[in-house]
Amino acid sequence: MKLDKYELKSGEQLKVFEFISIGSKGKITKLVQYTPTNYKDLYNLGFGDKNIESGEIDDKVISNNGDSEKVLATVITTLYAFINKHKNAMVYATGSTKSRTRLYRMGITKYLDEIKQDFEVYGELENGWEEFQKGVEYEAFLVKLKSE
Repeated sequence: MKLDKYELKSGEQLKVFEFISIGSKGKITKLVQYTPTNYKDLYNLGFGDKNIESGEIDDKVISNNGDSEKVLATVITTLYAFINKHKNAMVYATGSTKSRTRLYRMGITKYLDEIKQDFEVYGELENGWEEFQKGVEYEAFLVKLKSE
């Protein structure tokens, strides 16, 4: 994707990324974290503002900094970096609220053609997983590197 994105900072394992969103509300530090689950090669994608006091992700705050496209492009950049380092990884993502999950779905839908060039994308329904389809309201998303 040829979108403008923020500069990222990360450790050697590329599991935690930090960047600064610059917009109408000023500078807001964001975190993206890939956390292993109980399932082999399955990671949860956590994303949100960095809580200044705890240093942890706050995925409930609504910053509305006016740069959502650039933030989304930056988060997708972390996905590429993470999966290039962890080739067998599958990444699970869902919003902390229904409206956040809807925003993620809209972002995936908007860039689906580009995303599908490199990744397999699935959506979770009440009765299981299916290949991501535009216009379907999913509860969560799963992404993995395309098989060659």
